[in-house]
Amino acid sequence: MDSFQQPVLVRTLNFAPGNIKIYYPQIEGKINPRIQQQVNQRIVQINEQLANYQNPEARPGMYGEFAVKTNEKNILSIGFLNFAYTPMAAHGMTYIKSETWDLSTGKTYQLKDLFKPGSNYVEVINRHIKEQLKSRQIDPLEPFKSIRPDQDFYIADKSLVIYFQLYEITAYVYGFPMFPISVFDFQNILDENGPLGKLAVNGL
Repeated sequence: MDSFQQPVLVRTLNFAPGNIKIYYPQIEGKINPRIQQQVNQRIVQINEQLANYQNPEARPGMYGEFAVKTNEKNILSIGFLNFAYTPMAAHGMTYIKSETWDLSTGKTYQLKDLFKPGSNYVEVINRHIKEQLKSRQIDPLEPFKSIRPDQDFYIADKSLVIYFQLYEITAYVYGFPMFPISVFDFQNILDENGPLGKLAVNGL
């Protein structure tokens, strides 16, 4: 049984030189200080990565924000967003990224870590995405084939949310295609010790 189960406190800080305004989180609470520092440093790195994706001409007016998606049972999942507008461009450009941690160990999860080794999680996710593309009448730029094994994701409301960047599979008008899939749909392939497995216990 993990000793730390309560949500961590998430404080909002900001980096705002000139016209840049980046809001970012830092965590604190009853947590191993080393893990707290590790997660907080990673959060800063993620925001730096997103900033570097932008056109240098757009960076002086950059805006960033975040959203806590899950903060319970030692699982923390946060989404990050960075927007900047390049002069004379048709529209600004936005990039998003997310990360999911186990706060009892400091582990950062990749998609494969949510499932049992050797499971067909890619096929299961692909099926759900294809069904949602059809039911939600989303037209991909090309017929959807498959996610990457390390596809971007976050965890929210006991669901796995798979998402894609602007233009990755759809036109700009669709924004960021996001596909929530309930933990119910992964019951047979979930890693019980992974974040979805932990959130599913006593929660379904």
